[in-house]
Amino acid sequence: MFLKKFEIIRRRSRAVLAMLAVTLLLPLAFGVTGAGAEDTVPTIAGNAEAIATVQTNADYIWTITCAALVFLMQAGFAMVCGGFTQAKNVGNLMMKNLFDFSFGALAFWAVGFGLMFGTAPNGWFGTDGFFLSGWEATGDPWVLCFWMFQVVFAAAAATIVAGAVAERIKFRAYIAYSLVVVGFIYPVFGSWAWGSLLNGSGWLEGLGFIDFAGSTVVHSVGAWVALAGAIVAGPRIGKYGADGKPRAIPGHSLPLATLGMFLLWFGWYGFNAGSTTAASTDIALIAVNTTLAPAAGAVAAMIASWFLFRKPDLGMSINGALGGLVSITAGCANLTPGSAVLAGLIGGVLVVFSVMFFDRIRVDDPVGAVSVHGVCGAWGTLAAGLFNADGFSMAQIGVQLIGIGSCFVWAFGTGFILFKVISATIGLRASREEELQGLDISEHGCQGYHDLTMSNIK
Repeated sequence: MFLKKFEIIRRRSRAVLAMLAVTLLLPLAFGVTGAGAEDTVPTIAGNAEAIATVQTNADYIWTITCAALVFLMQAGFAMVCGGFTQAKNVGNLMMKNLFDFSFGALAFWAVGFGLMFGTAPNGWFGTDGFFLSGWEATGDPWVLCFWMFQVVFAAAAATIVAGAVAERIKFRAYIAYSLVVVGFIYPVFGSWAWGSLLNGSGWLEGLGFIDFAGSTVVHSVGAWVALAGAIVAGPRIGKYGADGKPRAIPGHSLPLATLGMFLLWFGWYGFNAGSTTAASTDIALIAVNTTLAPAAGAVAAMIASWFLFRKPDLGMSINGALGGLVSITAGCANLTPGSAVLAGLIGGVLVVFSVMFFDRIRVDDPVGAVSVHGVCGAWGTLAAGLFNADGFSMAQIGVQLIGIGSCFVWAFGTGFILFKVISATIGLRASREEELQGLDISEHGCQGYHDLTMSNIK
């Protein structure tokens, strides 16, 4: 009985569906769709317009989503910096990572964005677009989308410095530095290399400089300013013995640093692939390269540390992965996957030897920021020319070297002056007593780990 009822229902359903299909398709067969049908007949022009609208909306969604991924990298930087430093300073570092973005976003909105992407008649810096004046309520909103993507890049350049000068500079000095870097140092160089992405026209990009997502523009700028800050601030108390040899000051949480590395790696897919600012098939190659290079960098750094220290070192391996990411950032769109592996391998080895080198010349960089972002940023920019899938050219190598050199001169030079001025005015370095006590208490009146005694975690 049940089966008979089911069969009757099935047949009736088929009949209803058949009638519905006839009702919908018969008018189309005769070219009729009801009132106003002549206005809705598809045309080639109408289809093209609809496709363009879909593509535009996809570009907006893709770019804003990637901006959010890059913003998440702030958490990654915070975790890496916190994990690689002492527990008594972790709260101070969280404050610095929070406010280099907060103050930096305001500075980039007011001044930096205009300098970087405003009209640049001389090719050196933009002269309009300040306070997002290029946007009108009834105009094209792309400038807002583009600003959102670029502000997180600017913040990334600023926060690189936090690790290199960690555990010994004052909070107010850090705020002052962040405002100048995001509002002036970073956007001026950025205008040279990327100005034409909106309204500018930089002299460096005019030469054919390749830096797709910012090995030099973002990472090296931040790192060379960080190097200047580390030199002016001087090493932490206890970093060097009476014989001048460096001493290890272990970070308080390698798990925290590892988490930070994975957050950065995750956000880097937005950093590199998002630099298309378009939802296109180009993102496939970029994403693959952004996976292979850090993997190779981590392996290379681990092997190098195993060979040098007789044990595979986690800290070096973390920085090896980050060095691989920086190494592929410039050439992520124009290197083959095989070349991305090679770039990452070399970057991973460079990190290990660079960290040791700066330690020996008394540049105290607690997290290896200069090595990861500066040295590997320069290498990645050179690799974008060396391994260019479109073909090798000595002329291109020359342009890449000009970009690398001009970045160092500009960022280190202005950074050194900046930190010297801060030191002579509002003060740069915390006192000996404040440093020994920990900047959490001396600067903020709190502890990053208030429920744990500092005698157990240092």
